[in-house]
Amino acid sequence: MRSWTSTVHGLARKTTIAAAVALLVVAMPAFAQQAASRDPAEPPQAKPQPKMLPRPLGAISRQSIDEKSMRALIHNLVSCGTRLTLSSWTDPKRGIGCGRDFVVARLNEIAKDSGGKLQIVGDKFESKSERTGPNPVHLENVYAILPGTDPKLAKTVFIVVGDVDSRPSNVMDPEADAPGADDDGSGTAVSVECARLLSRPEANGHGKFGSFRATLLFGVLSGEEQGLLGAYRLLDWTKEQGYTVGAMLDNDIVGADPASGGPHRVRVFSGNGEIEDADSPARELARAIEEIDGRNAIRMIFRQDRYGRGGDHFPFYKAGLPAVRFTEPLEDYNHQHQTPRTENGVEYGDFEKYLNFTFMGNVARDNAEVLRQLSMAPAPPTNARLKGAVTPDAKVSWAAEDDPERAGFEVLWRETTDPRWHVYDFVTEPGEAVLKGVSTDNHFFAVRSVGKNGARSIAVPTEMERRAPPGPTRSSQ
Repeated sequence: MRSWTSTVHGLARKTTIAAAVALLVVAMPAFAQQAASRDPAEPPQAKPQPKMLPRPLGAISRQSIDEKSMRALIHNLVSCGTRLTLSSWTDPKRGIGCGRDFVVARLNEIAKDSGGKLQIVGDKFESKSERTGPNPVHLENVYAILPGTDPKLAKTVFIVVGDVDSRPSNVMDPEADAPGADDDGSGTAVSVECARLLSRPEANGHGKFGSFRATLLFGVLSGEEQGLLGAYRLLDWTKEQGYTVGAMLDNDIVGADPASGGPHRVRVFSGNGEIEDADSPARELARAIEEIDGRNAIRMIFRQDRYGRGGDHFPFYKAGLPAVRFTEPLEDYNHQHQTPRTENGVEYGDFEKYLNFTFMGNVARDNAEVLRQLSMAPAPPTNARLKGAVTPDAKVSWAAEDDPERAGFEVLWRETTDPRWHVYDFVTEPGEAVLKGVSTDNHFFAVRSVGKNGARSIAVPTEMERRAPPGPTRSSQ
């Protein structure tokens, strides 16, 4: 029989070994980081210390958000009973026309307070899909437009939208109630609140840091639940008006944050398009949004939309334009796309009581600040190119028209596995920047314009020369 002392010593040895293993496991991430630092330095000497202009002054404060007005607008929208696209456009008390009337009334109030700068446009059209029946149906979008102050940039438009329509469980039933407080009364309220925030005289056109060079469009669309019909129409409308879309922000289901520990970050979905290097226009817009609003506010989701679903940014995204979707952190499917009812003790329905206006106000602020900064920025550079294959240096080149309000350009780089850009250097003039000792193989590169006011354009990734490796030559028969 083993003695009591030998047993204690054995247990002690086992405890020591277990502790050592535990310490090794804990230390593994740190060890991995140390191992990564053993890669060759690029460049071999210290990289340039770029001139970093601060972001524009006058950031929109959270205290400036009018949650009371957002709450009132959503209450009015819910009072319409349903806002299904197939419901009445003429009944002032029930149907989608009732919702449109409340939106137009609120935007007219905001336009009056803007000193006449904000222009309200009603866009009536017809469209059809498998969710409208065999014949085209009547639809209407509402646009509030704040013209840009720079003649060269006024035809660039930055867009924010929500959709006014709602739906019950049966998307073809215009009689059933569909309160639509969150989907998408919340997105409508965010778009309208952005119009208020950015059209105020103190926000635009007063002072060195307050002028929006590009045009802003605050949209409230219809037909989203019937097949993104209002969004397809808006895309066509911008082309008809001769606009270039600088960015499109879709806010859909942004009003609830029920999980404990909130407020949480809003999700921003961005698709990758057809580019293998995760640098689509949508992805660059998502990166710009996170950089402007901060990682504590924005959760980037590198996916075009929620799994198996879609929103009004999709037509713009498929057109190759910078377009993303804002959506709340964790959706509750009992309170969207549901006819109001109670089953087995569970309440279904998209009601006001499930909204979180603190979170929704944060989303409104995030959208408005992005629109503010992007519309103040110079035009993005063009013809960004990367050369330097089989050489020790990366060569980044780009072009840009003259702009007296531009301070220069930031040359950006990142590891191929890094989701975010970092500033490599600042250059005052367009042309070519040679990144001495930086491998073209190990990094991606981009360029963005920087205004004297500190506003940055969306980054433009460099296009690479793509040459397939040589293969066998087939002999002719």
